[in-house]
Amino acid sequence: MSEETSSPESSPPENTRRISVDYLARVEGEGAMHLFMKDGEVADVKLKIFEPPRFFEAFLRKRSFREAPDITARICGICPVAYQMSACHAMENAAGVQVTGQLRELRRLLYCGEWLESHGLHVFMLHAPDFLGYASGIEMARDHRDLVEMGLKLKKIGNDIGNVLGGREIHPVNVKVGGFYKVPYARDFQKLKEDLKWGADASEKTARWAAQLPFPDFEQDYEFVSLSHPDEYAMNEGRVVSNRGLDIDITDYETHFEEQHATYTNALHSVLKGHGPYFVGPLARFNLNFDRLTPRAQALARETGLDGTCLNPFKSIIVRAVEMLYACEEALRVLENYERPDKPAIEVDPAGHRGCGLTEAPRGSLYHRYEIGEDGLITSAKIVPPTSQNQKIIEDDLRKFAPQYVHLPDDKLQWHCEQAIRNYDPCISCATHFLKIERKELS
Repeated sequence: MSEETSSPESSPPENTRRISVDYLARVEGEGAMHLFMKDGEVADVKLKIFEPPRFFEAFLRKRSFREAPDITARICGICPVAYQMSACHAMENAAGVQVTGQLRELRRLLYCGEWLESHGLHVFMLHAPDFLGYASGIEMARDHRDLVEMGLKLKKIGNDIGNVLGGREIHPVNVKVGGFYKVPYARDFQKLKEDLKWGADASEKTARWAAQLPFPDFEQDYEFVSLSHPDEYAMNEGRVVSNRGLDIDITDYETHFEEQHATYTNALHSVLKGHGPYFVGPLARFNLNFDRLTPRAQALARETGLDGTCLNPFKSIIVRAVEMLYACEEALRVLENYERPDKPAIEVDPAGHRGCGLTEAPRGSLYHRYEIGEDGLITSAKIVPPTSQNQKIIEDDLRKFAPQYVHLPDDKLQWHCEQAIRNYDPCISCATHFLKIERKELS
């Protein structure tokens, strides 16, 4: 995996050392990381995303507002529901209407499925190998078959929710602005209930197992940002809050957040105006909304050493397991109280208006904003995905984390840096995975 241009034992510190990793199969998309060190300290670090821009915001122009959920879902095969939900909420916000009752509950159910399939994939196949010393989930399965099979079954439960409610596992086709094209009968969910009960127990087992993993001693003073709702662990609705006093309506998002272009990457960096980098995702949701988890999920978190606060990003693997338990319990709650609505959707007409939507994708807050012409066609669109928001925090983590390991050989330093990146489950894209690390010792 690595090639050393010279021996670290015999090389003077002014020599340049470079490590290249051609393919990193446990992040999603094409990117590179360059780490520069001077006198054993990190002088600069850059997370470079060189995958070509995909222009989805341009694709949306002059398309009907009704097409936005299906078009944006194609941005990601792991979290298409998040893109659909943020698009739908934005259009409904523009129209001044709100989906309520059983249709709202079904949206939460669909989101529970996405959290299960995404967290299940990340915990067992992408992140756990880092802690156990394996290059891949497949390699890990040779020694931990039961563990990997449990993870795959948890992921499948999430996919099954997508099948029943969304019409298919990947890029659901049953979601529309205002609700759904059709709604299931209660009998369609019968098997899911038993699976979700198993999933809740498996999620507990996962959290207890994850809590025993070897975690680096690395806690940081982050600014966490997520949705917050007074009555529930936020998924689709709420206000945008932080642990440093931010508390705004979603429609005020662009007043407080801005995207900046960095010359070394094709992905924009999002910052909180006047504050700088911030952290979105499971760790942010957990720290800001712990009291709205179910009692069982709260008890599990405390049992695994997380009493409402977690400042170590490596322990996000435990938090994801806690969120999987919550998703199973919340999905069961929806199903046990389900009554098929008379209509699958409400009428929505956002023509001539501007609307914003922000929902909690598995990896964090996902913001959409649209302007709609009088003819119902989209005139402009803005999408801010979670990984854009976390890029600068990832770089900050590497800047503070890498000095602990500069004494190690290149391959070991590389391993620790990659693990620090994977804490965030970065979704650079849904394409080929690629990461390069460049390390230089400068006098």
